[in-house]
Amino acid sequence: MTEFGYWLSAEEHQPLDLVRNGARAEELGFSFAMISDHFHPWIDAQGHSPFVWSVLGGIAGATEQIELATGVTCPMIRTHPAIVAHAAATVGAMLPGRFTLGLGTGENLNEHVTGSRWPAPDERIEMLEEAIEVIRLLWQGGEQTHRGKHYTVDHARLYTLPEQPIPIAVAAAKPNAAELAGRLGDALVNTSPDEEIVSAYRDAGGDGSLYGQVRLCWAEDEEEAKETAFRLWRHTGLGGTINQELPRPSDFDAAAESVTKEMAAGSLPCGPDPEPVLAEIGKWQEAGFDRIALHQVGPDQEGFFRFWEQELQPKLA
Repeated sequence: MTEFGYWLSAEEHQPLDLVRNGARAEELGFSFAMISDHFHPWIDAQGHSPFVWSVLGGIAGATEQIELATGVTCPMIRTHPAIVAHAAATVGAMLPGRFTLGLGTGENLNEHVTGSRWPAPDERIEMLEEAIEVIRLLWQGGEQTHRGKHYTVDHARLYTLPEQPIPIAVAAAKPNAAELAGRLGDALVNTSPDEEIVSAYRDAGGDGSLYGQVRLCWAEDEEEAKETAFRLWRHTGLGGTINQELPRPSDFDAAAESVTKEMAAGSLPCGPDPEPVLAEIGKWQEAGFDRIALHQVGPDQEGFFRFWEQELQPKLA
């Protein structure tokens, strides 16, 4: 059975709007919400990037049932894994049984800001594995010390811990990350319905949920939706390793200069017709994903909520 979630795009919205949208998603029957954890937006036009842990605290106070997950946090460079463990434990205590910590190897866009070196992909996987070890160690409670290759924790104790364990979902775009997710994670996160990644996760022993994302832009006018998608997400069609490597929003703007409106709109369903969205959801379901979050691009979230309630939800029930 597929569960549907709502994507809280922190790059596009003010923190209080994210809190309101999270509460609205709960009212409309979404079973979970995922929120991005960035220091910068992808491009300047997106305009926002609030501190995710503050926003999660606000949503915790505004909701009662909806589950929350980070999509995803990098616990390696900008933020030491001991601090991530601390933040997640607090949010877990505020959202008892409702919080999943999504983890991944991050992007240079967010991680270079403290002046640290951006590691090679194989080193980032190694760092993520040790970071997960540190986080789980601190979640055990009591005073803990860790002296590893990448991280040190010196006689640290988390005094505020949730009563229920926090699941860890690991993001994977490559088979080696999927293997790590299957071995050490409780769930998998991916941004494309890649059956090879799912197989690598399952082969490594992963038996948890598969989280996916369907990006769309609802508007009553299709051309308006295409314009919004082009203005805010034209960089998504660049491909390759650009998303991981470029350091500044202005670099993504420059890299996307050759992307046309039609190219940008071609990467996601645009307009008032539910059928392209349902077809995109079907691709994820066929690949085995059972938790699919819908990301409405642009400021008109209330229009999307009506679209969900009147057009999508009845067909997906």
